[in-house]
Amino acid sequence: MEDMTLALPAGDFKAYLFDCDGTVVDSMPLHLIAWQRALGEWGCTFTPEQFYGWGGLPAVVVIETLNREQGLAMPAVVVAEHKEEYYYEMLPQVKAVPEVLEHVLEAYGRIPTAIVSGSTRESVVASLETLGILDRFDTLVCAGDYVHGKPNPEPFLMAAERLGVRPEDCLVFEDADPGIQAATSAGMASVKVPHPRERAATTNHA
Repeated sequence: MEDMTLALPAGDFKAYLFDCDGTVVDSMPLHLIAWQRALGEWGCTFTPEQFYGWGGLPAVVVIETLNREQGLAMPAVVVAEHKEEYYYEMLPQVKAVPEVLEHVLEAYGRIPTAIVSGSTRESVVASLETLGILDRFDTLVCAGDYVHGKPNPEPFLMAAERLGVRPEDCLVFEDADPGIQAATSAGMASVKVPHPRERAATTNHA
């Protein structure tokens, strides 16, 4: 059995920009459990389809959207904090996405790399420290660093600026459609990382 390899677009890229959750860190199943637990306390439903479709959106935006859709009045900051707490409880279980980790390690010392995430800096640092790869990235662009999150290109453009690399020379690794849209708007090439369910469907475990 072989790990699925990611096909990278052609180009001489001067920097790699990685989303964190679901891209470098195979944390999306744990985040979904944490979300459903936190939201369930308020009688709010959150389907896997919504969760994966809204990947990369800040937690507060997710909660405010669910409030509108389901006629609820959840306190966004409180629910987001509970969700983070539940995620941290499960953090020891987290693993890397092997086919992305391969590119993180290959790029280290060759070209600059960045994490560009919609998650909090605390969450990103905790995930990367658990995997022992925090020092493999030159900069972290996280929620709170930028005004407009994905699908706005601002987070990726900020990362490119910090690394001193032109946007068109960056390659973005992303698992969520808002992130791919943000990369495209930033003028960057991108590679789509399949979701865990998609990876399971394409890998033969016989």
